Amino acid sequence: MIRNKEKSKIAFNQQAATYDEDIKGQHARNLYPVLLKKLSGLDFNTTLDLGCGTGTVMQAILQSFPDKRVYGIDISENMLQKAKEKLQDNAYLTLGDSEHLPYANETFDVVYCNDSFHHYPAPEKVIAEVYRVLKPTGSFIISDCWQPFFGRIIMNAFMRFSSEGDVKMYSKHEICRLLGLYFQNVIWQKANHTSFIVSSIK
Repeated sequence: MIRNKEKSKIAFNQQAATYDEDIKGQHARNLYPVLLKKLSGLDFNTTLDLGCGTGTVMQAILQSFPDKRVYGIDISENMLQKAKEKLQDNAYLTLGDSEHLPYANETFDVVYCNDSFHHYPAPEKVIAEVYRVLKPTGSFIISDCWQPFFGRIIMNAFMRFSSEGDVKMYSKHEICRLLGLYFQNVIWQKANHTSFIVSSIK
């Protein structure tokens, strides 16, 4: 587990300077409009971005809703530095691990995770932590990579040798089962031909 996290940290520290423009960040950028549309339909005051990267989603939330309180956590120092440059003092940014969230119980109305969940070696721990920090009836949203069955089998075989800390690409059944351990009203949708978005409620 530590090895995967270290690989992720090293890779994203290296990618941070150009992540908002180059191919490495393209998949995440393709999901931003889908995630923001989902968020726009929710009533919330506080959000937490798991694996917040360069802070683009938080920046977009604040541009539309400047009164919201946005928090972000990421394992990469360089990604957080880019986020701080964008967001200045308008967001609460933390260097940390999504398996051990440094927030009090029932802090957030919404927690979301964009293009990061496939890096988590202990997804059940992450989901349990999200459940803990969400307020009653709060929402958890994951947007991430997806492939049909045979493509997913091939990708998961290669992920074992990933130098960037990739762990697992999930099927619809797998991600819904994981969320169903803690959450209700789990709704999965294809976001595009290589991605899904799934929402759930505490």
